Amino acid sequence: MGRIALTLTFIAAFPLLLLIRSADSSAANASVERRMMIYGDSLSAGYGIDPKQGWATLLQSELKKDGVTVVNSSISGETTRGGLNRIKADLLRIKPDIMVLALGANDGLRGLPVAQTRNNLQAIIDEARRAKARVVLIGIQIPPNYGSDFARQFRDLYVDLANSNRLPPPPFLLEGFAEKLEMFQPDRLHPTAGAQPAMLKNVLPVILKVVKESRTGMALAATVPAKK
Repeated sequence: MGRIALTLTFIAAFPLLLLIRSADSSAANASVERRMMIYGDSLSAGYGIDPKQGWATLLQSELKKDGVTVVNSSISGETTRGGLNRIKADLLRIKPDIMVLALGANDGLRGLPVAQTRNNLQAIIDEARRAKARVVLIGIQIPPNYGSDFARQFRDLYVDLANSNRLPPPPFLLEGFAEKLEMFQPDRLHPTAGAQPAMLKNVLPVILKVVKESRTGMALAATVPAKK
């Protein structure tokens, strides 16, 4: 076979080689394990119920097919200041690709300044990004009996943080049942085991969106040649 014929054969086969490479890369990315860290308080730690029934554990079942391992690093009673104090150590220990940030409820219940809560959450987001972790922010709301102005400012701080950091809109963890006492334990603060699927339903769409984006980013990184 002459040189011209060999060249034409290679040119004809080149698109097929690209398709094979792309398919191989996709298969490899699907098998690469990614870690997701849930970083919250008692609402995410499963206070008062079997942790296996908590929404974070239910989330693991949803994400298993996507090659995502969920690590729940939530602590009951945690404030944003407490979360900030341990974030570097947890990021180093867990090495998450995605962090679901669900802190702030205890700040609100203690009446801590909204600006303080916002600054702590921003600092946690900054640390996660320095560790190359994508961030999902979960919204928290405080009952109006704490004062309508305080409740509004507290609710809005999550929207403001999401906008300023170009994060997806923050879903409210207790959306749809926050005023239904039968969905809460006797303390009227912590959801029952029966409420956990509803909590997962509230946050799952935004989490799946970020998981999909992270998978796409990995695929692009695998197919783009490194610069020499």
